[in-house]
Amino acid sequence: MYNETFLRRAIEISAKALETPGTEPFGAVIVKDGKIVGEGINRSVMNHDPTSHGETEAIRDACRNLETVDLRGCELYSSCEPCALCVAAMNIAGIAALYYAADMAQAGGAIADLPEAARFPVDVDRLTHECGHAVTERIMPSEQHLDVEATKILHDWASLARSRV
Repeated sequence: MYNETFLRRAIEISAKALETPGTEPFGAVIVKDGKIVGEGINRSVMNHDPTSHGETEAIRDACRNLETVDLRGCELYSSCEPCALCVAAMNIAGIAALYYAADMAQAGGAIADLPEAARFPVDVDRLTHECGHAVTERIMPSEQHLDVEATKILHDWASLARSRV
């Protein structure tokens, strides 16, 4: 259930980008049972990691703090509507609900007049297209090779996992 305190904390984290070089103004918190269990700010430039978004950093922090990769039952509060990469990470982790402040259009409007060198290098429309289509329908060229060998390892791993349960 929405709690304004947690969204305000995500916005507060995003504001740290105003004074912290290498960060961008996207903050997030993960909440479980009414308590913040993870926080993150976009550190893509600082970490030389294009996946270091506020939401993914909060997910990583929560997973470390809870010593699990299963965040079912957790909520994510973000200062901005998450991109497709972050939505995918949220779904993989099992996040139950999302609450956000600025939407994509508002974020785009805020940076629209920035010089090209200062803009985020992400084409949000392309990212959304690529994530929403089968590999054969994407813009990025893709080819499949060595599937038999890779699939054998997947089956072997699954057999081992079944035997451990």
